[in-house]
Amino acid sequence: MSGPLYLASRYLRHHWGKTAILVGSITLIVFLPAGLRVLVGQSADALTARADATPLLVGARGSALELALASLYFEGEPPEPTTWAQVDRLGATGLARAIPLHLGFRAREHPIVGTTLAYLDFRGLRVAAGRRMAVLGECLLGAAAARDLGLGPGDSLVSSPETVFDLAGVYPLKMQVVGVLAPAHTPDDRAVFVDMKTAWILQGLGHGHQDLTAPGASRAVLAREGDRVTANASLVQYNEITPENAGSFHFHGDLSGYPISAVVAVPPDEKSRALLRGRFEAPDETQQVLRPRQVIDELLATVFAVQSYVVAAIATVAAGTLATAGLVFLLSARLRRREIDTMVKIGAARSFVAGVLAAEVIVVLLLGAALAAGLTGLASRFGADAIRTFLVS
Repeated sequence: MSGPLYLASRYLRHHWGKTAILVGSITLIVFLPAGLRVLVGQSADALTARADATPLLVGARGSALELALASLYFEGEPPEPTTWAQVDRLGATGLARAIPLHLGFRAREHPIVGTTLAYLDFRGLRVAAGRRMAVLGECLLGAAAARDLGLGPGDSLVSSPETVFDLAGVYPLKMQVVGVLAPAHTPDDRAVFVDMKTAWILQGLGHGHQDLTAPGASRAVLAREGDRVTANASLVQYNEITPENAGSFHFHGDLSGYPISAVVAVPPDEKSRALLRGRFEAPDETQQVLRPRQVIDELLATVFAVQSYVVAAIATVAAGTLATAGLVFLLSARLRRREIDTMVKIGAARSFVAGVLAAEVIVVLLLGAALAAGLTGLASRFGADAIRTFLVS
């Protein structure tokens, strides 16, 4: 180690407090823009990966972003509802496989997703314990949901009411957990999956109750007109579907008019995708079909625009920090005037003294840059895992 570098290192070690502050400042101003770019890039990759895996989404006309975020990530408010008729409509075209989604209900902060078994196959979701849902009232837990809720096959899970005081008569439903999915590191991990009819029961569109023709049910009968029986408010409605009462659950009206949130359309090829999009281009069309990747790219364009402003702000702060660091070194040199004069009197050339001071600045800058590079490397290495954990937590 040369003389100037040795003296500079000894001085910085002796004044470790000042050195730590300066190195920390340099580290932050270098790492923040670099780390931000790495994390934003990895977040964008995580978002676009799920959008890329979803060819088309069909839903009621409205906010395309709301439809995409709710259908892909189960976040935000559910989109404007459409109806089961759109599933039949897509199936009738022969251009795509239609997978319905019913969103909006939760079980202890975990989204309840009404769908069909085709969704599990489409997303490549594998059952790690138990089995898939098969009948009314059964649910399948994502890996993160099972971990957070502490539930497994054979346990029960009660849906959360839409409001704290639900006076509308839509009761929470006690569902039977029949399986747990293997971790997929996607938003599916924190979801609770049920079939479509169970989702409609959650919404109050289907129900089961005591047999009004049974002798013990006379108190619940308001009026009888031939084969038609009208019940009063004392009618006992079931909030759990069991083998004994499953036969009493029923739906009124045409199921084609029942609500769903969106339809995932999976065309077999690009030509079918283009033809299907053309079917929804009529001016009086009440539905919209969108490519999730296009919607997410528009969202990310906004994110990147905001990022550029943040980086510009960081650059401004960095300039101020560097100016402050320079001022610290200048003031330090003034305070060390007697030390410098002593070095000159014992024979040190002024160039040697300048080398010592310059070495102190260079060592601080190199240490800060090295730490920033290390932090950026850690962000690049573990950032994707952290983002996946955030997305499924």
